[in-house]
This record gives sequence, structure tokens and C-alpha cells, in this order.
Amino acid sequence: MSTPVMKVEMVTVGKDEAGMRLDRWFKEHYPGLGFGHLQKLLRSGQVRLDGGRVKADNRVQPGQVVRVPPLNTGDGGPAMFDASGAPMARPKQVASANEADYLRSLLLYEDEHVFVFNKPAGLAVQGGSGMTRHIDGMLEALRDRKGVKPRLVHRLDRETSGCLLVARTRLAASTLARTFQTRSARKIYWALVYSVPKPRQGKISSYLKKEATPDGEMMRVARHGEKDAQHAVTYYSTVEAVAQKFAWLTLKPVTGRTHQLRVHLQSIGHPIIGDPRYFDIENYEFPGGIQNRLHLLARRLTIPHPAGGGSIDVTAPLPPHMLQSWNSFGLDIEDLDKADPKFPED
Repeated sequence: MSTPVMKVEMVTVGKDEAGMRLDRWFKEHYPGLGFGHLQKLLRSGQVRLDGGRVKADNRVQPGQVVRVPPLNTGDGGPAMFDASGAPMARPKQVASANEADYLRSLLLYEDEHVFVFNKPAGLAVQGGSGMTRHIDGMLEALRDRKGVKPRLVHRLDRETSGCLLVARTRLAASTLARTFQTRSARKIYWALVYSVPKPRQGKISSYLKKEATPDGEMMRVARHGEKDAQHAVTYYSTVEAVAQKFAWLTLKPVTGRTHQLRVHLQSIGHPIIGDPRYFDIENYEFPGGIQNRLHLLARRLTIPHPAGGGSIDVTAPLPPHMLQSWNSFGLDIEDLDKADPKFPED
């Protein structure tokens, strides 16, 4: 690993960094720089904004120039020193070039503002207890030339595959976050469920609440007014039935609650095939050719472009275990009009 060039840098604040606190700006650009050492650099005047002294809580604006002294952080930019001022060992890289290549192999769409990945089933989006490999950690490998890390703007469960949207800039992240909050994003899922819903099309509306169980935290249907319960709405449509034993459903969540689709389908007696938490049919035996894995795909994402002008519209293919089931049942994935019906609120 080569030694970084030890020199002063003059870095111009980007358009998407308007109003960012200076300490947050440094964390984005130089993640290896400790807050204590940044404070020392600020107090000694080595860090300056447009030539003047500055404090950690000052806000930066586009076009301003930050003077960054030699740092040697080990992440490409200047450095970390201990409390005595001695250089510290360069930190271990969080993500490798191999992980960058892997993420790029999952790309369904990219431009200068966003990535859309085809997240595989079994790969977590964020870290948790005992979780060492996840999308958020891998995104370290896709930091841009300014050192800015792409940001998650929504989530998928670990066992759910399909479209995962990631913002490449701070401005895109804040714009997309508002888009999801205002429910302007259209998310379509495919699922294989137990039995066939009656009616074949409908709306599921209930309150959901998280609770602790011996198997970990799970969601359950709650009463209106129950503390911490959140309203959740899902539309569903049956694309095709398989001998009244299974159904291929298209789902549109209006809200975005944890495990919403999974617990909603369980609540009407049609749990998703292979769901490790919510499939509650006793003594169920999986037929040949069907893997005991969650059959849920984030199939399509349509969302206004964060930079304005047009929209992003991306679809993800069936993951291998779901494709195997579709082939076993002779389900036709080419009839997309049938598989992506118009729902209320579309």
C-alpha cells in the first residue's frame, strides 16, 4: 500500500453539501480522522474556511474552500495522530476492491446521482448482531473522488431480494428520503404464498407493532390506539393460482413498516412460502422443486428522479430459488401486464 502524499489540500464544498456542519463534512470526506484531532487542527488554525478560522459547528456552503492540512488517515487523504501527536497506524480498510466489483455486478441502474442494486436473498442491507458482511459496509468501497460514501435511502429484509436504491450524493439522499416519506415512490413486489386469497384482489389495512419473542423481534397485528402501533396498508392482486395450493401475488405497500408484507399476508391466512418468521402453517411439507426460502422479490421500483426531470423505473429478475419455483409450476413471467396491475393510488 503506497504512502499518501503529505500536503495541504484546498477542497471546494459541493452543491449537495450546503448547510453541513464542518465536523460532519470532515467525517464524510475523511472518515479516518478522529474528532479530537480535528478539534486540535481547528484550534491551531490549520483547518480554515475561505482563509479564515472556523469552528466544528460552523456550516459550510457551496463554493467555499476548506484548507485541509496533511492528515495521513489511510483512506486516501490526509491523518490520524494519537493524543501525543505521534502518527497512528493506518486503519484497516473497511471494504476492498473486490467488494466494489461485487456491488457493480449487482447494478440494475446507475447515473451520477443514484445506484439501483439487485440485492440477493441472504445478504443484509445493514449490519446487526453478529453481522459482518452487508451492503452498507460494502458501500465504503464506492466512495467517490471526494471521499463521499453512497447512502442507503430505504431497506429490504435480509432474505428479500430485488431493487435496492442507494443515493450517491447528499442532495440525492435528502431528496429521495422526502420522496419515500411522501409515498411518491411506487414499489411493486412479487410473492408466492400459501393457498389462494379470497377475494383475489384486495386491500389489507391494519396496525402493526413490534414485540420481543423467543425467536427475536417480530411484528404483529395490533389494535388501533395501542401504544407504538403504526398503521400499515398493502394492496395485493392474484396473478395466477396453482391448484388452489399456492398463489403468485403482486403486492403494493402504501406504507413502509418493518416486515409489513410478510405479516400482512400471514394475517389473512396466506403466509409467504419459505418465510422463516411468519410462515405458520402446521406440519407443512414443501413439494418437490420448492426451496424453503423466502419467496419475496422487490420486483419494480418507480420513483421521481432526485435531480428532477423524468423518473427512474427499474425491475429486478426472479432470484434463483424463486425462478426454480416459477418453472416448477409453469408460471409465465413474460405476461408483465398481468403481473403488474394498476392499483388504487397509482
